[in-house]
Amino acid sequence: QVQPRESGGGSVQAGGSLRLSCALSGQTLRSYNIAWFRRAPGEERVFVGAISWNGISLAADSVKGRFTITRDNAKNTVYLQMNSLTPEDTAVYFCAVDPRWRAVKREVQEYDYWGQGTQVTVSS
Repeated sequence: QVQPRESGGGSVQAGGSLRLSCALSGQTLRSYNIAWFRRAPGEERVFVGAISWNGISLAADSVKGRFTITRDNAKNTVYLQMNSLTPEDTAVYFCAVDPRWRAVKREVQEYDYWGQGTQVTVSS
């Protein structure tokens, strides 16, 4: 059973940084595409960014230049480095796994395994 688990959320002031981690248990993440999504209060879950099995990353326009996704296959972990945070980044952040060998997808329905989420709160 593939089970991703997020950590690293918390509260930070605007302009600050946080690094989220997504650790995978049950399987090695070496062959998987891993994505980050977020859900702000009262809104749908939206794509933040992703990294492919071979290390190619992409990010949503709203976070491009501020957020970076990396992976450490030896630690079976993917990271989301978030800089220059704003109150609009406040959300629950989810890690998701696509076990298929293909290009990275942005759609929620393309991901089979999800973590429980970690709260990020940015105050002004």
